[in-house]
Formats: sequence, structure tokens, C-alpha cells
Amino acid sequence: MLELNALQITIIVGVSVLIGFAKTGVSTMGIFNAMLMTLVFPAKLSVGIMLPMLIAGDIIAVAYYRKNVIWKHLISLIPWVLLGILGGYYVLLLVDDNQLKLLLGALIVGLILLQFIRERLGTKLDSRFPSSLWFIGTMGFLAGFATMVGNVSGSIMAIYLFAKRVPKQEFVGTGAWFFLLVNLVKVPFCIHLGMITSESLLFNVWMIPLIALGAYAGIKLLPLIPQAHFQRIILWLGAIGGLNLLGESLIAYLHQ
Repeated sequence: MLELNALQITIIVGVSVLIGFAKTGVSTMGIFNAMLMTLVFPAKLSVGIMLPMLIAGDIIAVAYYRKNVIWKHLISLIPWVLLGILGGYYVLLLVDDNQLKLLLGALIVGLILLQFIRERLGTKLDSRFPSSLWFIGTMGFLAGFATMVGNVSGSIMAIYLFAKRVPKQEFVGTGAWFFLLVNLVKVPFCIHLGMITSESLLFNVWMIPLIALGAYAGIKLLPLIPQAHFQRIILWLGAIGGLNLLGESLIAYLHQ
């Protein structure tokens, strides 16, 4: 399963560094990482191989940003996220790799369009939108679902935390705790689905130093990014990654 050529090894090394960077810097870069991993492995298998690598990055991020967390924003999401994880688990039992890419791409692009619309409407929605039960429930379910089926809930959490007007340090810290907790919950589901094996775990161990290197880079670069630019970078990277997943899945269907 893990016999790789030079190009595939190069991609995985790059992904490992970028996973660390995403966890302590630009979270929606996780979509690019998921996309790159599908160049090496089938979509479902790539999800399982990435998960322990993401957890390693989460632990580093939580250790550094442990005080920069807004717990009330996480606690309100918990029941909805768990429902989303269960929904994602059952979807993984039913869909193939191309269907999974199409689903993830459509989900990411749709949610980022929603965020841009919200920004255009500005204060007309800000008084009700972020605190409404339907918004919290929808974001929580979609975050749980997207993280289960593809490790790509970074854009969804970005929309949720930006709607709450969370500063960038708290944005990263709150996200770090969220992803650590939900990624640990996902482990038994991925083992049951055969997406995590003893062989893939051994492979993950070799990637830990590279993940730590990327996390260090993210910690150093985050303070240099202005808040306004930070939000734009997060959203545009998420949109590009989502469109790429859509494009890949549509091309695959046309060649069937």
C-alpha cells in the first residue's frame, strides 16, 4: 500500500510540512493538503493516512496556543459536530472516491460563497446571524461531516469563527482545540473503515519531524500577517481548494 516513487515521496514530505503550518498558521491550507494527498493515494485512503498526521499537528498547536481559546464557541458546537461525524461515517460506507471529491468540493465552495455574501450584507446580519441556533447547528453539523469525510472542515470553522469576530490568535487557538478533539473522536471510525492500519501508522511516525518544522514556521509567520489579510487568505485558499476538488471529480466522471 505504501510503496511510493520519488515524486510521491516529495509530495508527502511537502504535505507534512504544510500540515504543521496549517495547524499553527493558515488553517484552510488543509484543503490543499487533502487535495495533494489524493494525488498519491485514493481519496478515502488519503483521509485515513492524513488523520494521525493532523493529530500530531493539533497537539503542537494546542501546546503553543493553549491559552488562546474561546471555549463557549466550541461547547455550543459539540452536539452538532458529533451528529455530523456520524453522518460522515455512514456516507463513507456508501460513496466511491470520485463521489467523495465532488461532495467535498461542492460543500467547501458553497460555504465560502455564503461567507462572502454575509460580508456583503455586513451589519444587516451580524446582529443575528452568528448567534442564531440554526447557524450554530448548521456549522457544527457541517464541520463534523466535512472533517469525517475528508479532513476539510477548516473552511467551515473559518466561517464560524469569523462570524464570531474572533481575532487571529484566538482563531488559531480555538481551532486547534476543536480539531484535536474531533480528530481523536474520528480515529475509531477510521480504523473500523480500514482507513488507518498499523502500516499507515508506522508511515505517520516518520512524518512527525516534518510536521513540527511546519508548525514552527506557522508560529513565526502568523504574527506578521495583518488581521484583514489573514481573513482574506484563509477564504481564498479555501475557495481555490474546493474548486480544484470539484474540477478533479468532474474530469473523472467525464472519463468514465
